[in-house]
Amino acid sequence: MRIPLTDEADWDERTRKTLDQLQRLNIFRALAHHPELLHRWLVFGRHVLGGSTLPARERELVILRTGWRCGSEYEFAQHRVLGRRSGLTDAEIDKIASDADDWAARDTVLLQATDQLVADHRLDEELWKALSQEWSRQQVMDLVFAVGQYTLVSTALNTFQVPLDEGLQGFPS
Repeated sequence: MRIPLTDEADWDERTRKTLDQLQRLNIFRALAHHPELLHRWLVFGRHVLGGSTLPARERELVILRTGWRCGSEYEFAQHRVLGRRSGLTDAEIDKIASDADDWAARDTVLLQATDQLVADHRLDEELWKALSQEWSRQQVMDLVFAVGQYTLVSTALNTFQVPLDEGLQGFPS
């Protein structure tokens, strides 16, 4: 762990209240070393996670795939829980971490778009058109920003070596 986790003694009142609301997860305890960054980043993160126009299941499919492609076991573990709550099955979650091609067409396009955004930081014309046939302009924008947000988060988690929270299952075996 490159950045140790903070404890309550390290937090000002605002940060303590924020971390209490966020269940004191390890990601937030690490980011609490920089309270202003934490609070400002949460504004955008809350949009991507809670204000997005993408349906919850599809949003979690994209976030889990981003975590997998970025090699962030922490991100994958946290969103394994959220993915289940959004309607993904354990089998689907495990399949996200593979190159399986037996997804429904709609999911396949989302997974391909996620892969391309992580790898190339852009979408080619073919994927743009495929997404635009199924999703509104705002939904496509939210998809792009979800991948960008979770690429950023995965990069931070990997770099800071944030450990998994207790009781979470990371990548499939």
